[in-house]
Amino acid sequence: MDRRKSLKILGATGVGIAGLALLDWKWQIVDRLTHQGFFSFEEEKTITAIADTFIPEGLPPILPSADAKPIGALSTGTDQFLIQLFEKCYEKEDQELIKSQLKALHQAGFLDLSQEEREQMLLGLKDSEVEEEKNFYNLMRSNTIMGFTTVKEVMVEYRDYKVAPGFYHGCVDVPASKA
Repeated sequence: MDRRKSLKILGATGVGIAGLALLDWKWQIVDRLTHQGFFSFEEEKTITAIADTFIPEGLPPILPSADAKPIGALSTGTDQFLIQLFEKCYEKEDQELIKSQLKALHQAGFLDLSQEEREQMLLGLKDSEVEEEKNFYNLMRSNTIMGFTTVKEVMVEYRDYKVAPGFYHGCVDVPASKA
């Protein structure tokens, strides 16, 4: 093959890949600006902040292995799990409860608070006399814990989970029987 032709093909391929990467980046920005999901952008940020409040980044491992690193709800994608779970798996009345409580938290300035203040606000929901606030707290807490403890990073690295425990040894010598 001609060397010039090969260089032109390689150059065009590189430009095409760079163009696709730029186009993908542009569409991610457009998607953020014209967000059309079940939850609004502010509601998703509030769910992320709640998950980070329950299980903050950098917690020491429960059962550390040799190479385990501290993780949290955000590094394992628990917040994205919660968004999908509430959108696709919950009944309409539960979704309305979640949306109304997220709106109330957002209006109270939940996103602008420190970690300790967020914890106090969530504990206030737990101890509230209003049944919807208690239900919201229990729903968020239990699903955040479930989402975090069932991800691969936690199961494999911290709980030493093995999909198929034991090993298969195909070619082994079998001792002769003395019968």
